[in-house]
Order: sequence, then C-alpha cells, then structure tokens
Amino acid sequence: MSAAFDLTDASDEFLAAPLRLTIDLSALADNWRDMARRSGTARTAAVVKADAYGLGIEDVGQTLYHAGARDFFVAVPAEGATLRAYAPEARIFVLSGIWPGMEAVFFEHDLVPVIASQEQLAFWMSAVAEHGDHPCALHVDTGFNRLGLPLEDALALADDVSRPASLSPVLVLSHLACGDDPASPMNRQQLESFRRVSAAFEGIDSSLSASAGTLLGSEFHFDLTRPGIALYGGEAVNGVQNPMRPVATAEARILQIRDAKAGETVSYGGTATLNRDSRLAIVSAGYADGYLRALSGSGVPLRETSIPGAFGFIAGHKVPVVGRVTMDLTIFDVTDVPAGAISAGDYIELFGANMPIDEVARAAGTIGYELLTGLGLRYERRYIDAL
Repeated sequence: MSAAFDLTDASDEFLAAPLRLTIDLSALADNWRDMARRSGTARTAAVVKADAYGLGIEDVGQTLYHAGARDFFVAVPAEGATLRAYAPEARIFVLSGIWPGMEAVFFEHDLVPVIASQEQLAFWMSAVAEHGDHPCALHVDTGFNRLGLPLEDALALADDVSRPASLSPVLVLSHLACGDDPASPMNRQQLESFRRVSAAFEGIDSSLSASAGTLLGSEFHFDLTRPGIALYGGEAVNGVQNPMRPVATAEARILQIRDAKAGETVSYGGTATLNRDSRLAIVSAGYADGYLRALSGSGVPLRETSIPGAFGFIAGHKVPVVGRVTMDLTIFDVTDVPAGAISAGDYIELFGANMPIDEVARAAGTIGYELLTGLGLRYERRYIDAL
C-alpha cells in the first residue's frame, strides 16, 4: 500500500482480507473544499448517487456534510432516505424525479424531486395538492437529449401566469453533454440556452455544471455547482492534469507466485505466450470484483488496438496484467520486481495513489466512474477519518 496510509490501526479483518479498499475521507473533504473554492461565489453541492460512486453513501455523506456541503444530489429516493440521517439540514435532490407510489418517502424524508418531464410535472402537482406545498426542482434539457423538460416547454412554463402557486421550484438545472472537452462548441451552445432558462426563472437558483463544467470557469457556475467525480479523485476533464487528491485505493492479495518458462501460455485461451522465463503473481481480484475483463493483457478485443492492458503497482514497480482477467483471479508479471521484495500474501495496488484510477480505466477503454461504481462486494473496507 502507498506510504500515505498507516495500517497500524487497521482491523485484523482488513489486514487479512483477500481484497482491500481504503477510502481516505480527509482527501474527500479536501476535494470538496477545492471544488468549493473553484466555484467562486456559487454554492457547492455534492453528488453522492450510486452509493457515493461506490465508496459508501453513509461515510461519504457524513464527511461532506461536516466539510460544509448543504446541497446533495442522489439518483433515486432510497439513496436520499439513507442520506437524510447523515445530512439532517441539507437539501437532498433526487435526479430521477417522482412517480406514483413514491410520495411517502419524499415527504417523510424531505426530499426534493427533480422534475424532468410533463408527466412528472402533472403527477407532482396532484401530489402537492394532496399532501401540501413542497419544494421541487426543474430539469431542463439544453441539448443533451437525455432527461429534462424541452427548452421551449420550460420557457413556456416560466411565462405561464396561470401556473399553480403550489408549484414551488427552488432550483432549475441542466447538464453539459461535453463538459469534459473544453474545446467543444456544444458547451457554449448549452450555456447560452441555459442563460435563457435562468433569466426566465428569475429569483430561482440555477445550476448547470457538474465537476467538468465547474472547471470550465465562472460563467458556467451560476448559483450552484454539482461536483461528483472530482470529489472522489477522478478526472473530470480530458487531457488536463487531474488536480484532485486520490480518495480510493484498491488492493488484492497475492495468492501465489509461480515460475513459468518462455514459450508457455498464461490464463484462459492461452492468448498470452511468455517471451522469457517469468515470475507470475496470481492475485485475488477479477471481474466479479469490478476489475474488468477488458483490462486483460491479451485475449480481448481491446488489445487488438494500440492500448496496452492494465498495470498494478507493488514494491515500487508497475507490473502488467498477463493474459485474461478471470472471475476471481488476475495474473501479473512480476519478473522485474526483485525476488526478495515481494512474497505470497503481499498486496498489489489495483488503483490508488500509485496507480491512478483513470489510467487503469483507459486500459479498459472506459472511465474512472465505471471502475468506482462497479466495485464488487468482496472488498474489506477501511475508512481513514477526515481531520
């Protein structure tokens, strides 16, 4: 493990686990403060959907609340209900909105539905007529063609003097399709469209930017920014050095170190042929643990491109994956690591401070979001408390 982590207070279960995941809550809090600083005069929310990007909504939510976050975004109402206990005075927005049968959880836990369609809007009006006034948010599509009221429908709603007084939006929001590409002309197009929305709903807070949009500059900030991946240490903008501290470190135990001869093959399908006598570390992580099969060193379609397979990190060395990743096991070539430096029972870092998660993700042709949110259930977790 990286020297940044002290294992002296780790539990016996953590120290013995085949798979370990360390979540640095101090880094998480620092990343939120960093994004708050970058947000300028805008307030800074925290996106904690998908179990806080796989890292645990309870610990993450409590940490971010103590760091100062008072606006949170989740995907579904069950996430909001869980979060409420850890963020008692926060506004919790539910991005999937509300449908019949969900009323009780929204009103009981004081959740704010993000209304994204005419159907949801109609149902919400009937719900508040029955249960009493309650805040909502409006999601407007400014060119993504995903969730959101069509732009012209939203503008018409803003101008509708006959709209019920019980429609009480506290926020209008949209989402950038290409925020991770600062050169994309679509960012400017969506910005101009959202400026029309913000002006039409004068006096109501506006929010356009998640992590990437926040980093585009102050004109994209409006009243509230919504960082997600940046909080968890992931890259938000392509081709730009990641300014965030790493938060999660995943490790897998070496179950066996074996010698293999040049000319022998490795793993399923025999797709990797050794070109030298090698030492191989058999590690207790596979695609059932979110270590994707696409990370394989050979035998998957992605390796037919120029993108190499994944690497792990141990004893100061990057070590490549050899052959196919399997359900429970992955094989790393540790030939270049001094023989006395490692042994069975040691841990290889799959991603973390020494092996950036987005670098690993690129080897699978994907993004850090997918690796984080796809973490399996077999990791023993350890949280390093925020200062």
